[in-house]
Amino acid sequence: MADKPEAKIGGWQEKSRKEVYSNPWITVTHSEVITPAGTDGIYGLVHFHNAAVGVVAIDDEGYTWLVRQSRYPLQEFTWEIPEGGSPKGEDPLDTAKRELKEEVGLTATDWQPLMRMHLSNSVTNEEGFLFVARGITVGETALEDSEDITSIRIPLKEAIQKVLDGEITDSLSVAALLKIALLEKQELNN
Repeated sequence: MADKPEAKIGGWQEKSRKEVYSNPWITVTHSEVITPAGTDGIYGLVHFHNAAVGVVAIDDEGYTWLVRQSRYPLQEFTWEIPEGGSPKGEDPLDTAKRELKEEVGLTATDWQPLMRMHLSNSVTNEEGFLFVARGITVGETALEDSEDITSIRIPLKEAIQKVLDGEITDSLSVAALLKIALLEKQELNN
């Protein structure tokens, strides 16, 4: 990304932008800006090359699958719904289908979009797309070299409780599972 003078976004005015780092997944830029208050300032942004995609797979018995994997930035293992990166130009639904198969060996016949979200919009442009998959068939996983994943099949209500108990902290997983819980509650009240 080259310098980009005088762009105005809402109350912010960008005087210049410079790329300071790039790899296959992210680009980091540094911008000289004028703040909404009219003062000089700086802004660092992380631009993601992929969208984040997550899937809550629910079988006919009301069970779902969670994956446990090591997350290098946190230096810990986390429980999550199956997730992956969707390259620009790829339909997030196609990514969701691929990730569900790779990480937990599942295919599904019924796919519904659950939500679109921005994961940390104060410093990144990362978008997330969440789906619910039903009509589940169990098969074999196809993990990538960078994945050290184990999976469990648990009742959906137990997965939701893991969010409430703070055992699941991944933002895509928290949003997806809590939205499903709210949607189920709405259905019961109607």
